[in-house]
Amino acid sequence: MLLRLRFELDLYVNLRPARLYDDRLSPLRREERRGIDLLIVRENTEGLYVGMGGRFKKGTDQEVAVQEDLSTYLGVTRIIEYAFGIAQREVVMVDKSNAMTHAGALWQQQWKAVAARHPKIKTRHLYVDAAAMQLVRDPTQFDVIVTGNLFGDILSDLTAELIGGMGIAPSGNVNPETRKGLFEPVHGTAPDIAGRGLVNPIGAILSASMMVKHLGHTDMASAIEGAVESAIRAGECTRDLGGGLSTGEVGDAVARRLKD
Repeated sequence: MLLRLRFELDLYVNLRPARLYDDRLSPLRREERRGIDLLIVRENTEGLYVGMGGRFKKGTDQEVAVQEDLSTYLGVTRIIEYAFGIAQREVVMVDKSNAMTHAGALWQQQWKAVAARHPKIKTRHLYVDAAAMQLVRDPTQFDVIVTGNLFGDILSDLTAELIGGMGIAPSGNVNPETRKGLFEPVHGTAPDIAGRGLVNPIGAILSASMMVKHLGHTDMASAIEGAVESAIRAGECTRDLGGGLSTGEVGDAVARRLKD
């Protein structure tokens, strides 16, 4: 359902912010590496997730599976343009063009073309393996990372762990031209523990904050995020963040701060 919504509504921008709200949630040993506040801008409607390919001689020892990676001039250009449009200081483009030479050549071509139109923004290019290493070594160096569908999916799960885990990671799927959007916690659903009060609601609440901001209510979005940060710092969290509250109790703690 999620992929279909992304494709049919042309929600080509996937936004995966990562901000550390409390040092105690960080797995990084060095304190100076914990000031994390970055954004992964992931191309959301192309790449390996389009489902092109197939299986030949399925079920035999001669089976061949083909999964095709799709990159278009339009898709690559518009996602890189979007990243430059929201960056504060630097855009890092991540690919694997040394191995994926055909798609990589298109990404490199459009990366250079778009970067030339934004001379005031610093730029860097990293291969995805180097980017993963740098995110672990020092995530504070990053502002905006722009990349394709698969690499964005993987790297954003890594950045989620750097800020405390999947339970607090929000995401947005948007089309800047049509203003359509879909907002959801990165972790998705957990039907096996539904109704037990164990799920961390922070990812969903922060996704709602992103939606409110998308709708133009920036002050309210900031208030929601501030309430979340206050609750986390006070230890009013579910057990995955070191607290002892239920799903509903964490929601109440955040709502109480908004009322105040």
